[in-house]
Amino acid sequence: MIKKKHNIIYGKNAVLEALKASKRKITKILISNYAQGKVISDILHIAKSKNISVQKIDMKLKRNVLYKKAQGIIAKIESVQYISLIQLIKNVKVISQYPILIISDGITDPHNLGAIIRNCVAFRVHGIILPNRRNVDINETVAKVSTGAVEHIYVSKVVNINYAIKILKQNGFFIIGTALGTDQPISKIRLNCPIVIILGNEQHGMHNLTKKYCDMLVSITHCNKVSSLNVSCALAIILYEISRLKTTKLL
Repeated sequence: MIKKKHNIIYGKNAVLEALKASKRKITKILISNYAQGKVISDILHIAKSKNISVQKIDMKLKRNVLYKKAQGIIAKIESVQYISLIQLIKNVKVISQYPILIISDGITDPHNLGAIIRNCVAFRVHGIILPNRRNVDINETVAKVSTGAVEHIYVSKVVNINYAIKILKQNGFFIIGTALGTDQPISKIRLNCPIVIILGNEQHGMHNLTKKYCDMLVSITHCNKVSSLNVSCALAIILYEISRLKTTKLL
């Protein structure tokens, strides 16, 4: 029997969404006596209904940095269960005729990845693909920043992004890379097929070889006073534009 690994998540919304989603088993919740409000009440109610152990802690959050960041609540939870790329493709094609996936090509800041996942769930992206190396994993900070959105999206890990792109193309996905200085506007994105959007590293962008595997490179026109947008902000704009274009074409 394989023993499942556990880690922690913290923050009211992250814990609440994990309880609602039921994808990962929560084994214990630590909660400050000073934590209160509707979200805390909802957490306690769901935890009781699922027979999850809840331990009260008599500690003011201001005395401890971790507990302050945690908004008074920490949960011990099973680690994220990553799925294979093939399984991800099968799952999302059941959900949508034209699914949208995101590939992270070297995102290293957990706050950025958390914000990216939050944007993904907000705009109905169906899954996210992470490389095994040189990319942040799903951890407690990612879960906190995503406000629990990580519990509502498929996550796959791959050894080689470029090989993953090859498999995705074989399964009908149109590959869109994000890069500065490209002439293609977002409005030229194909909407009548499954699509993949690749996000590059915060400082260096996408790897050059990965760019060559893309069907299209897009950039966002903005004021020249800033060199580029934060990666999660850029994704939000792209996803909003895709959502708007789809709505316009359906009218």
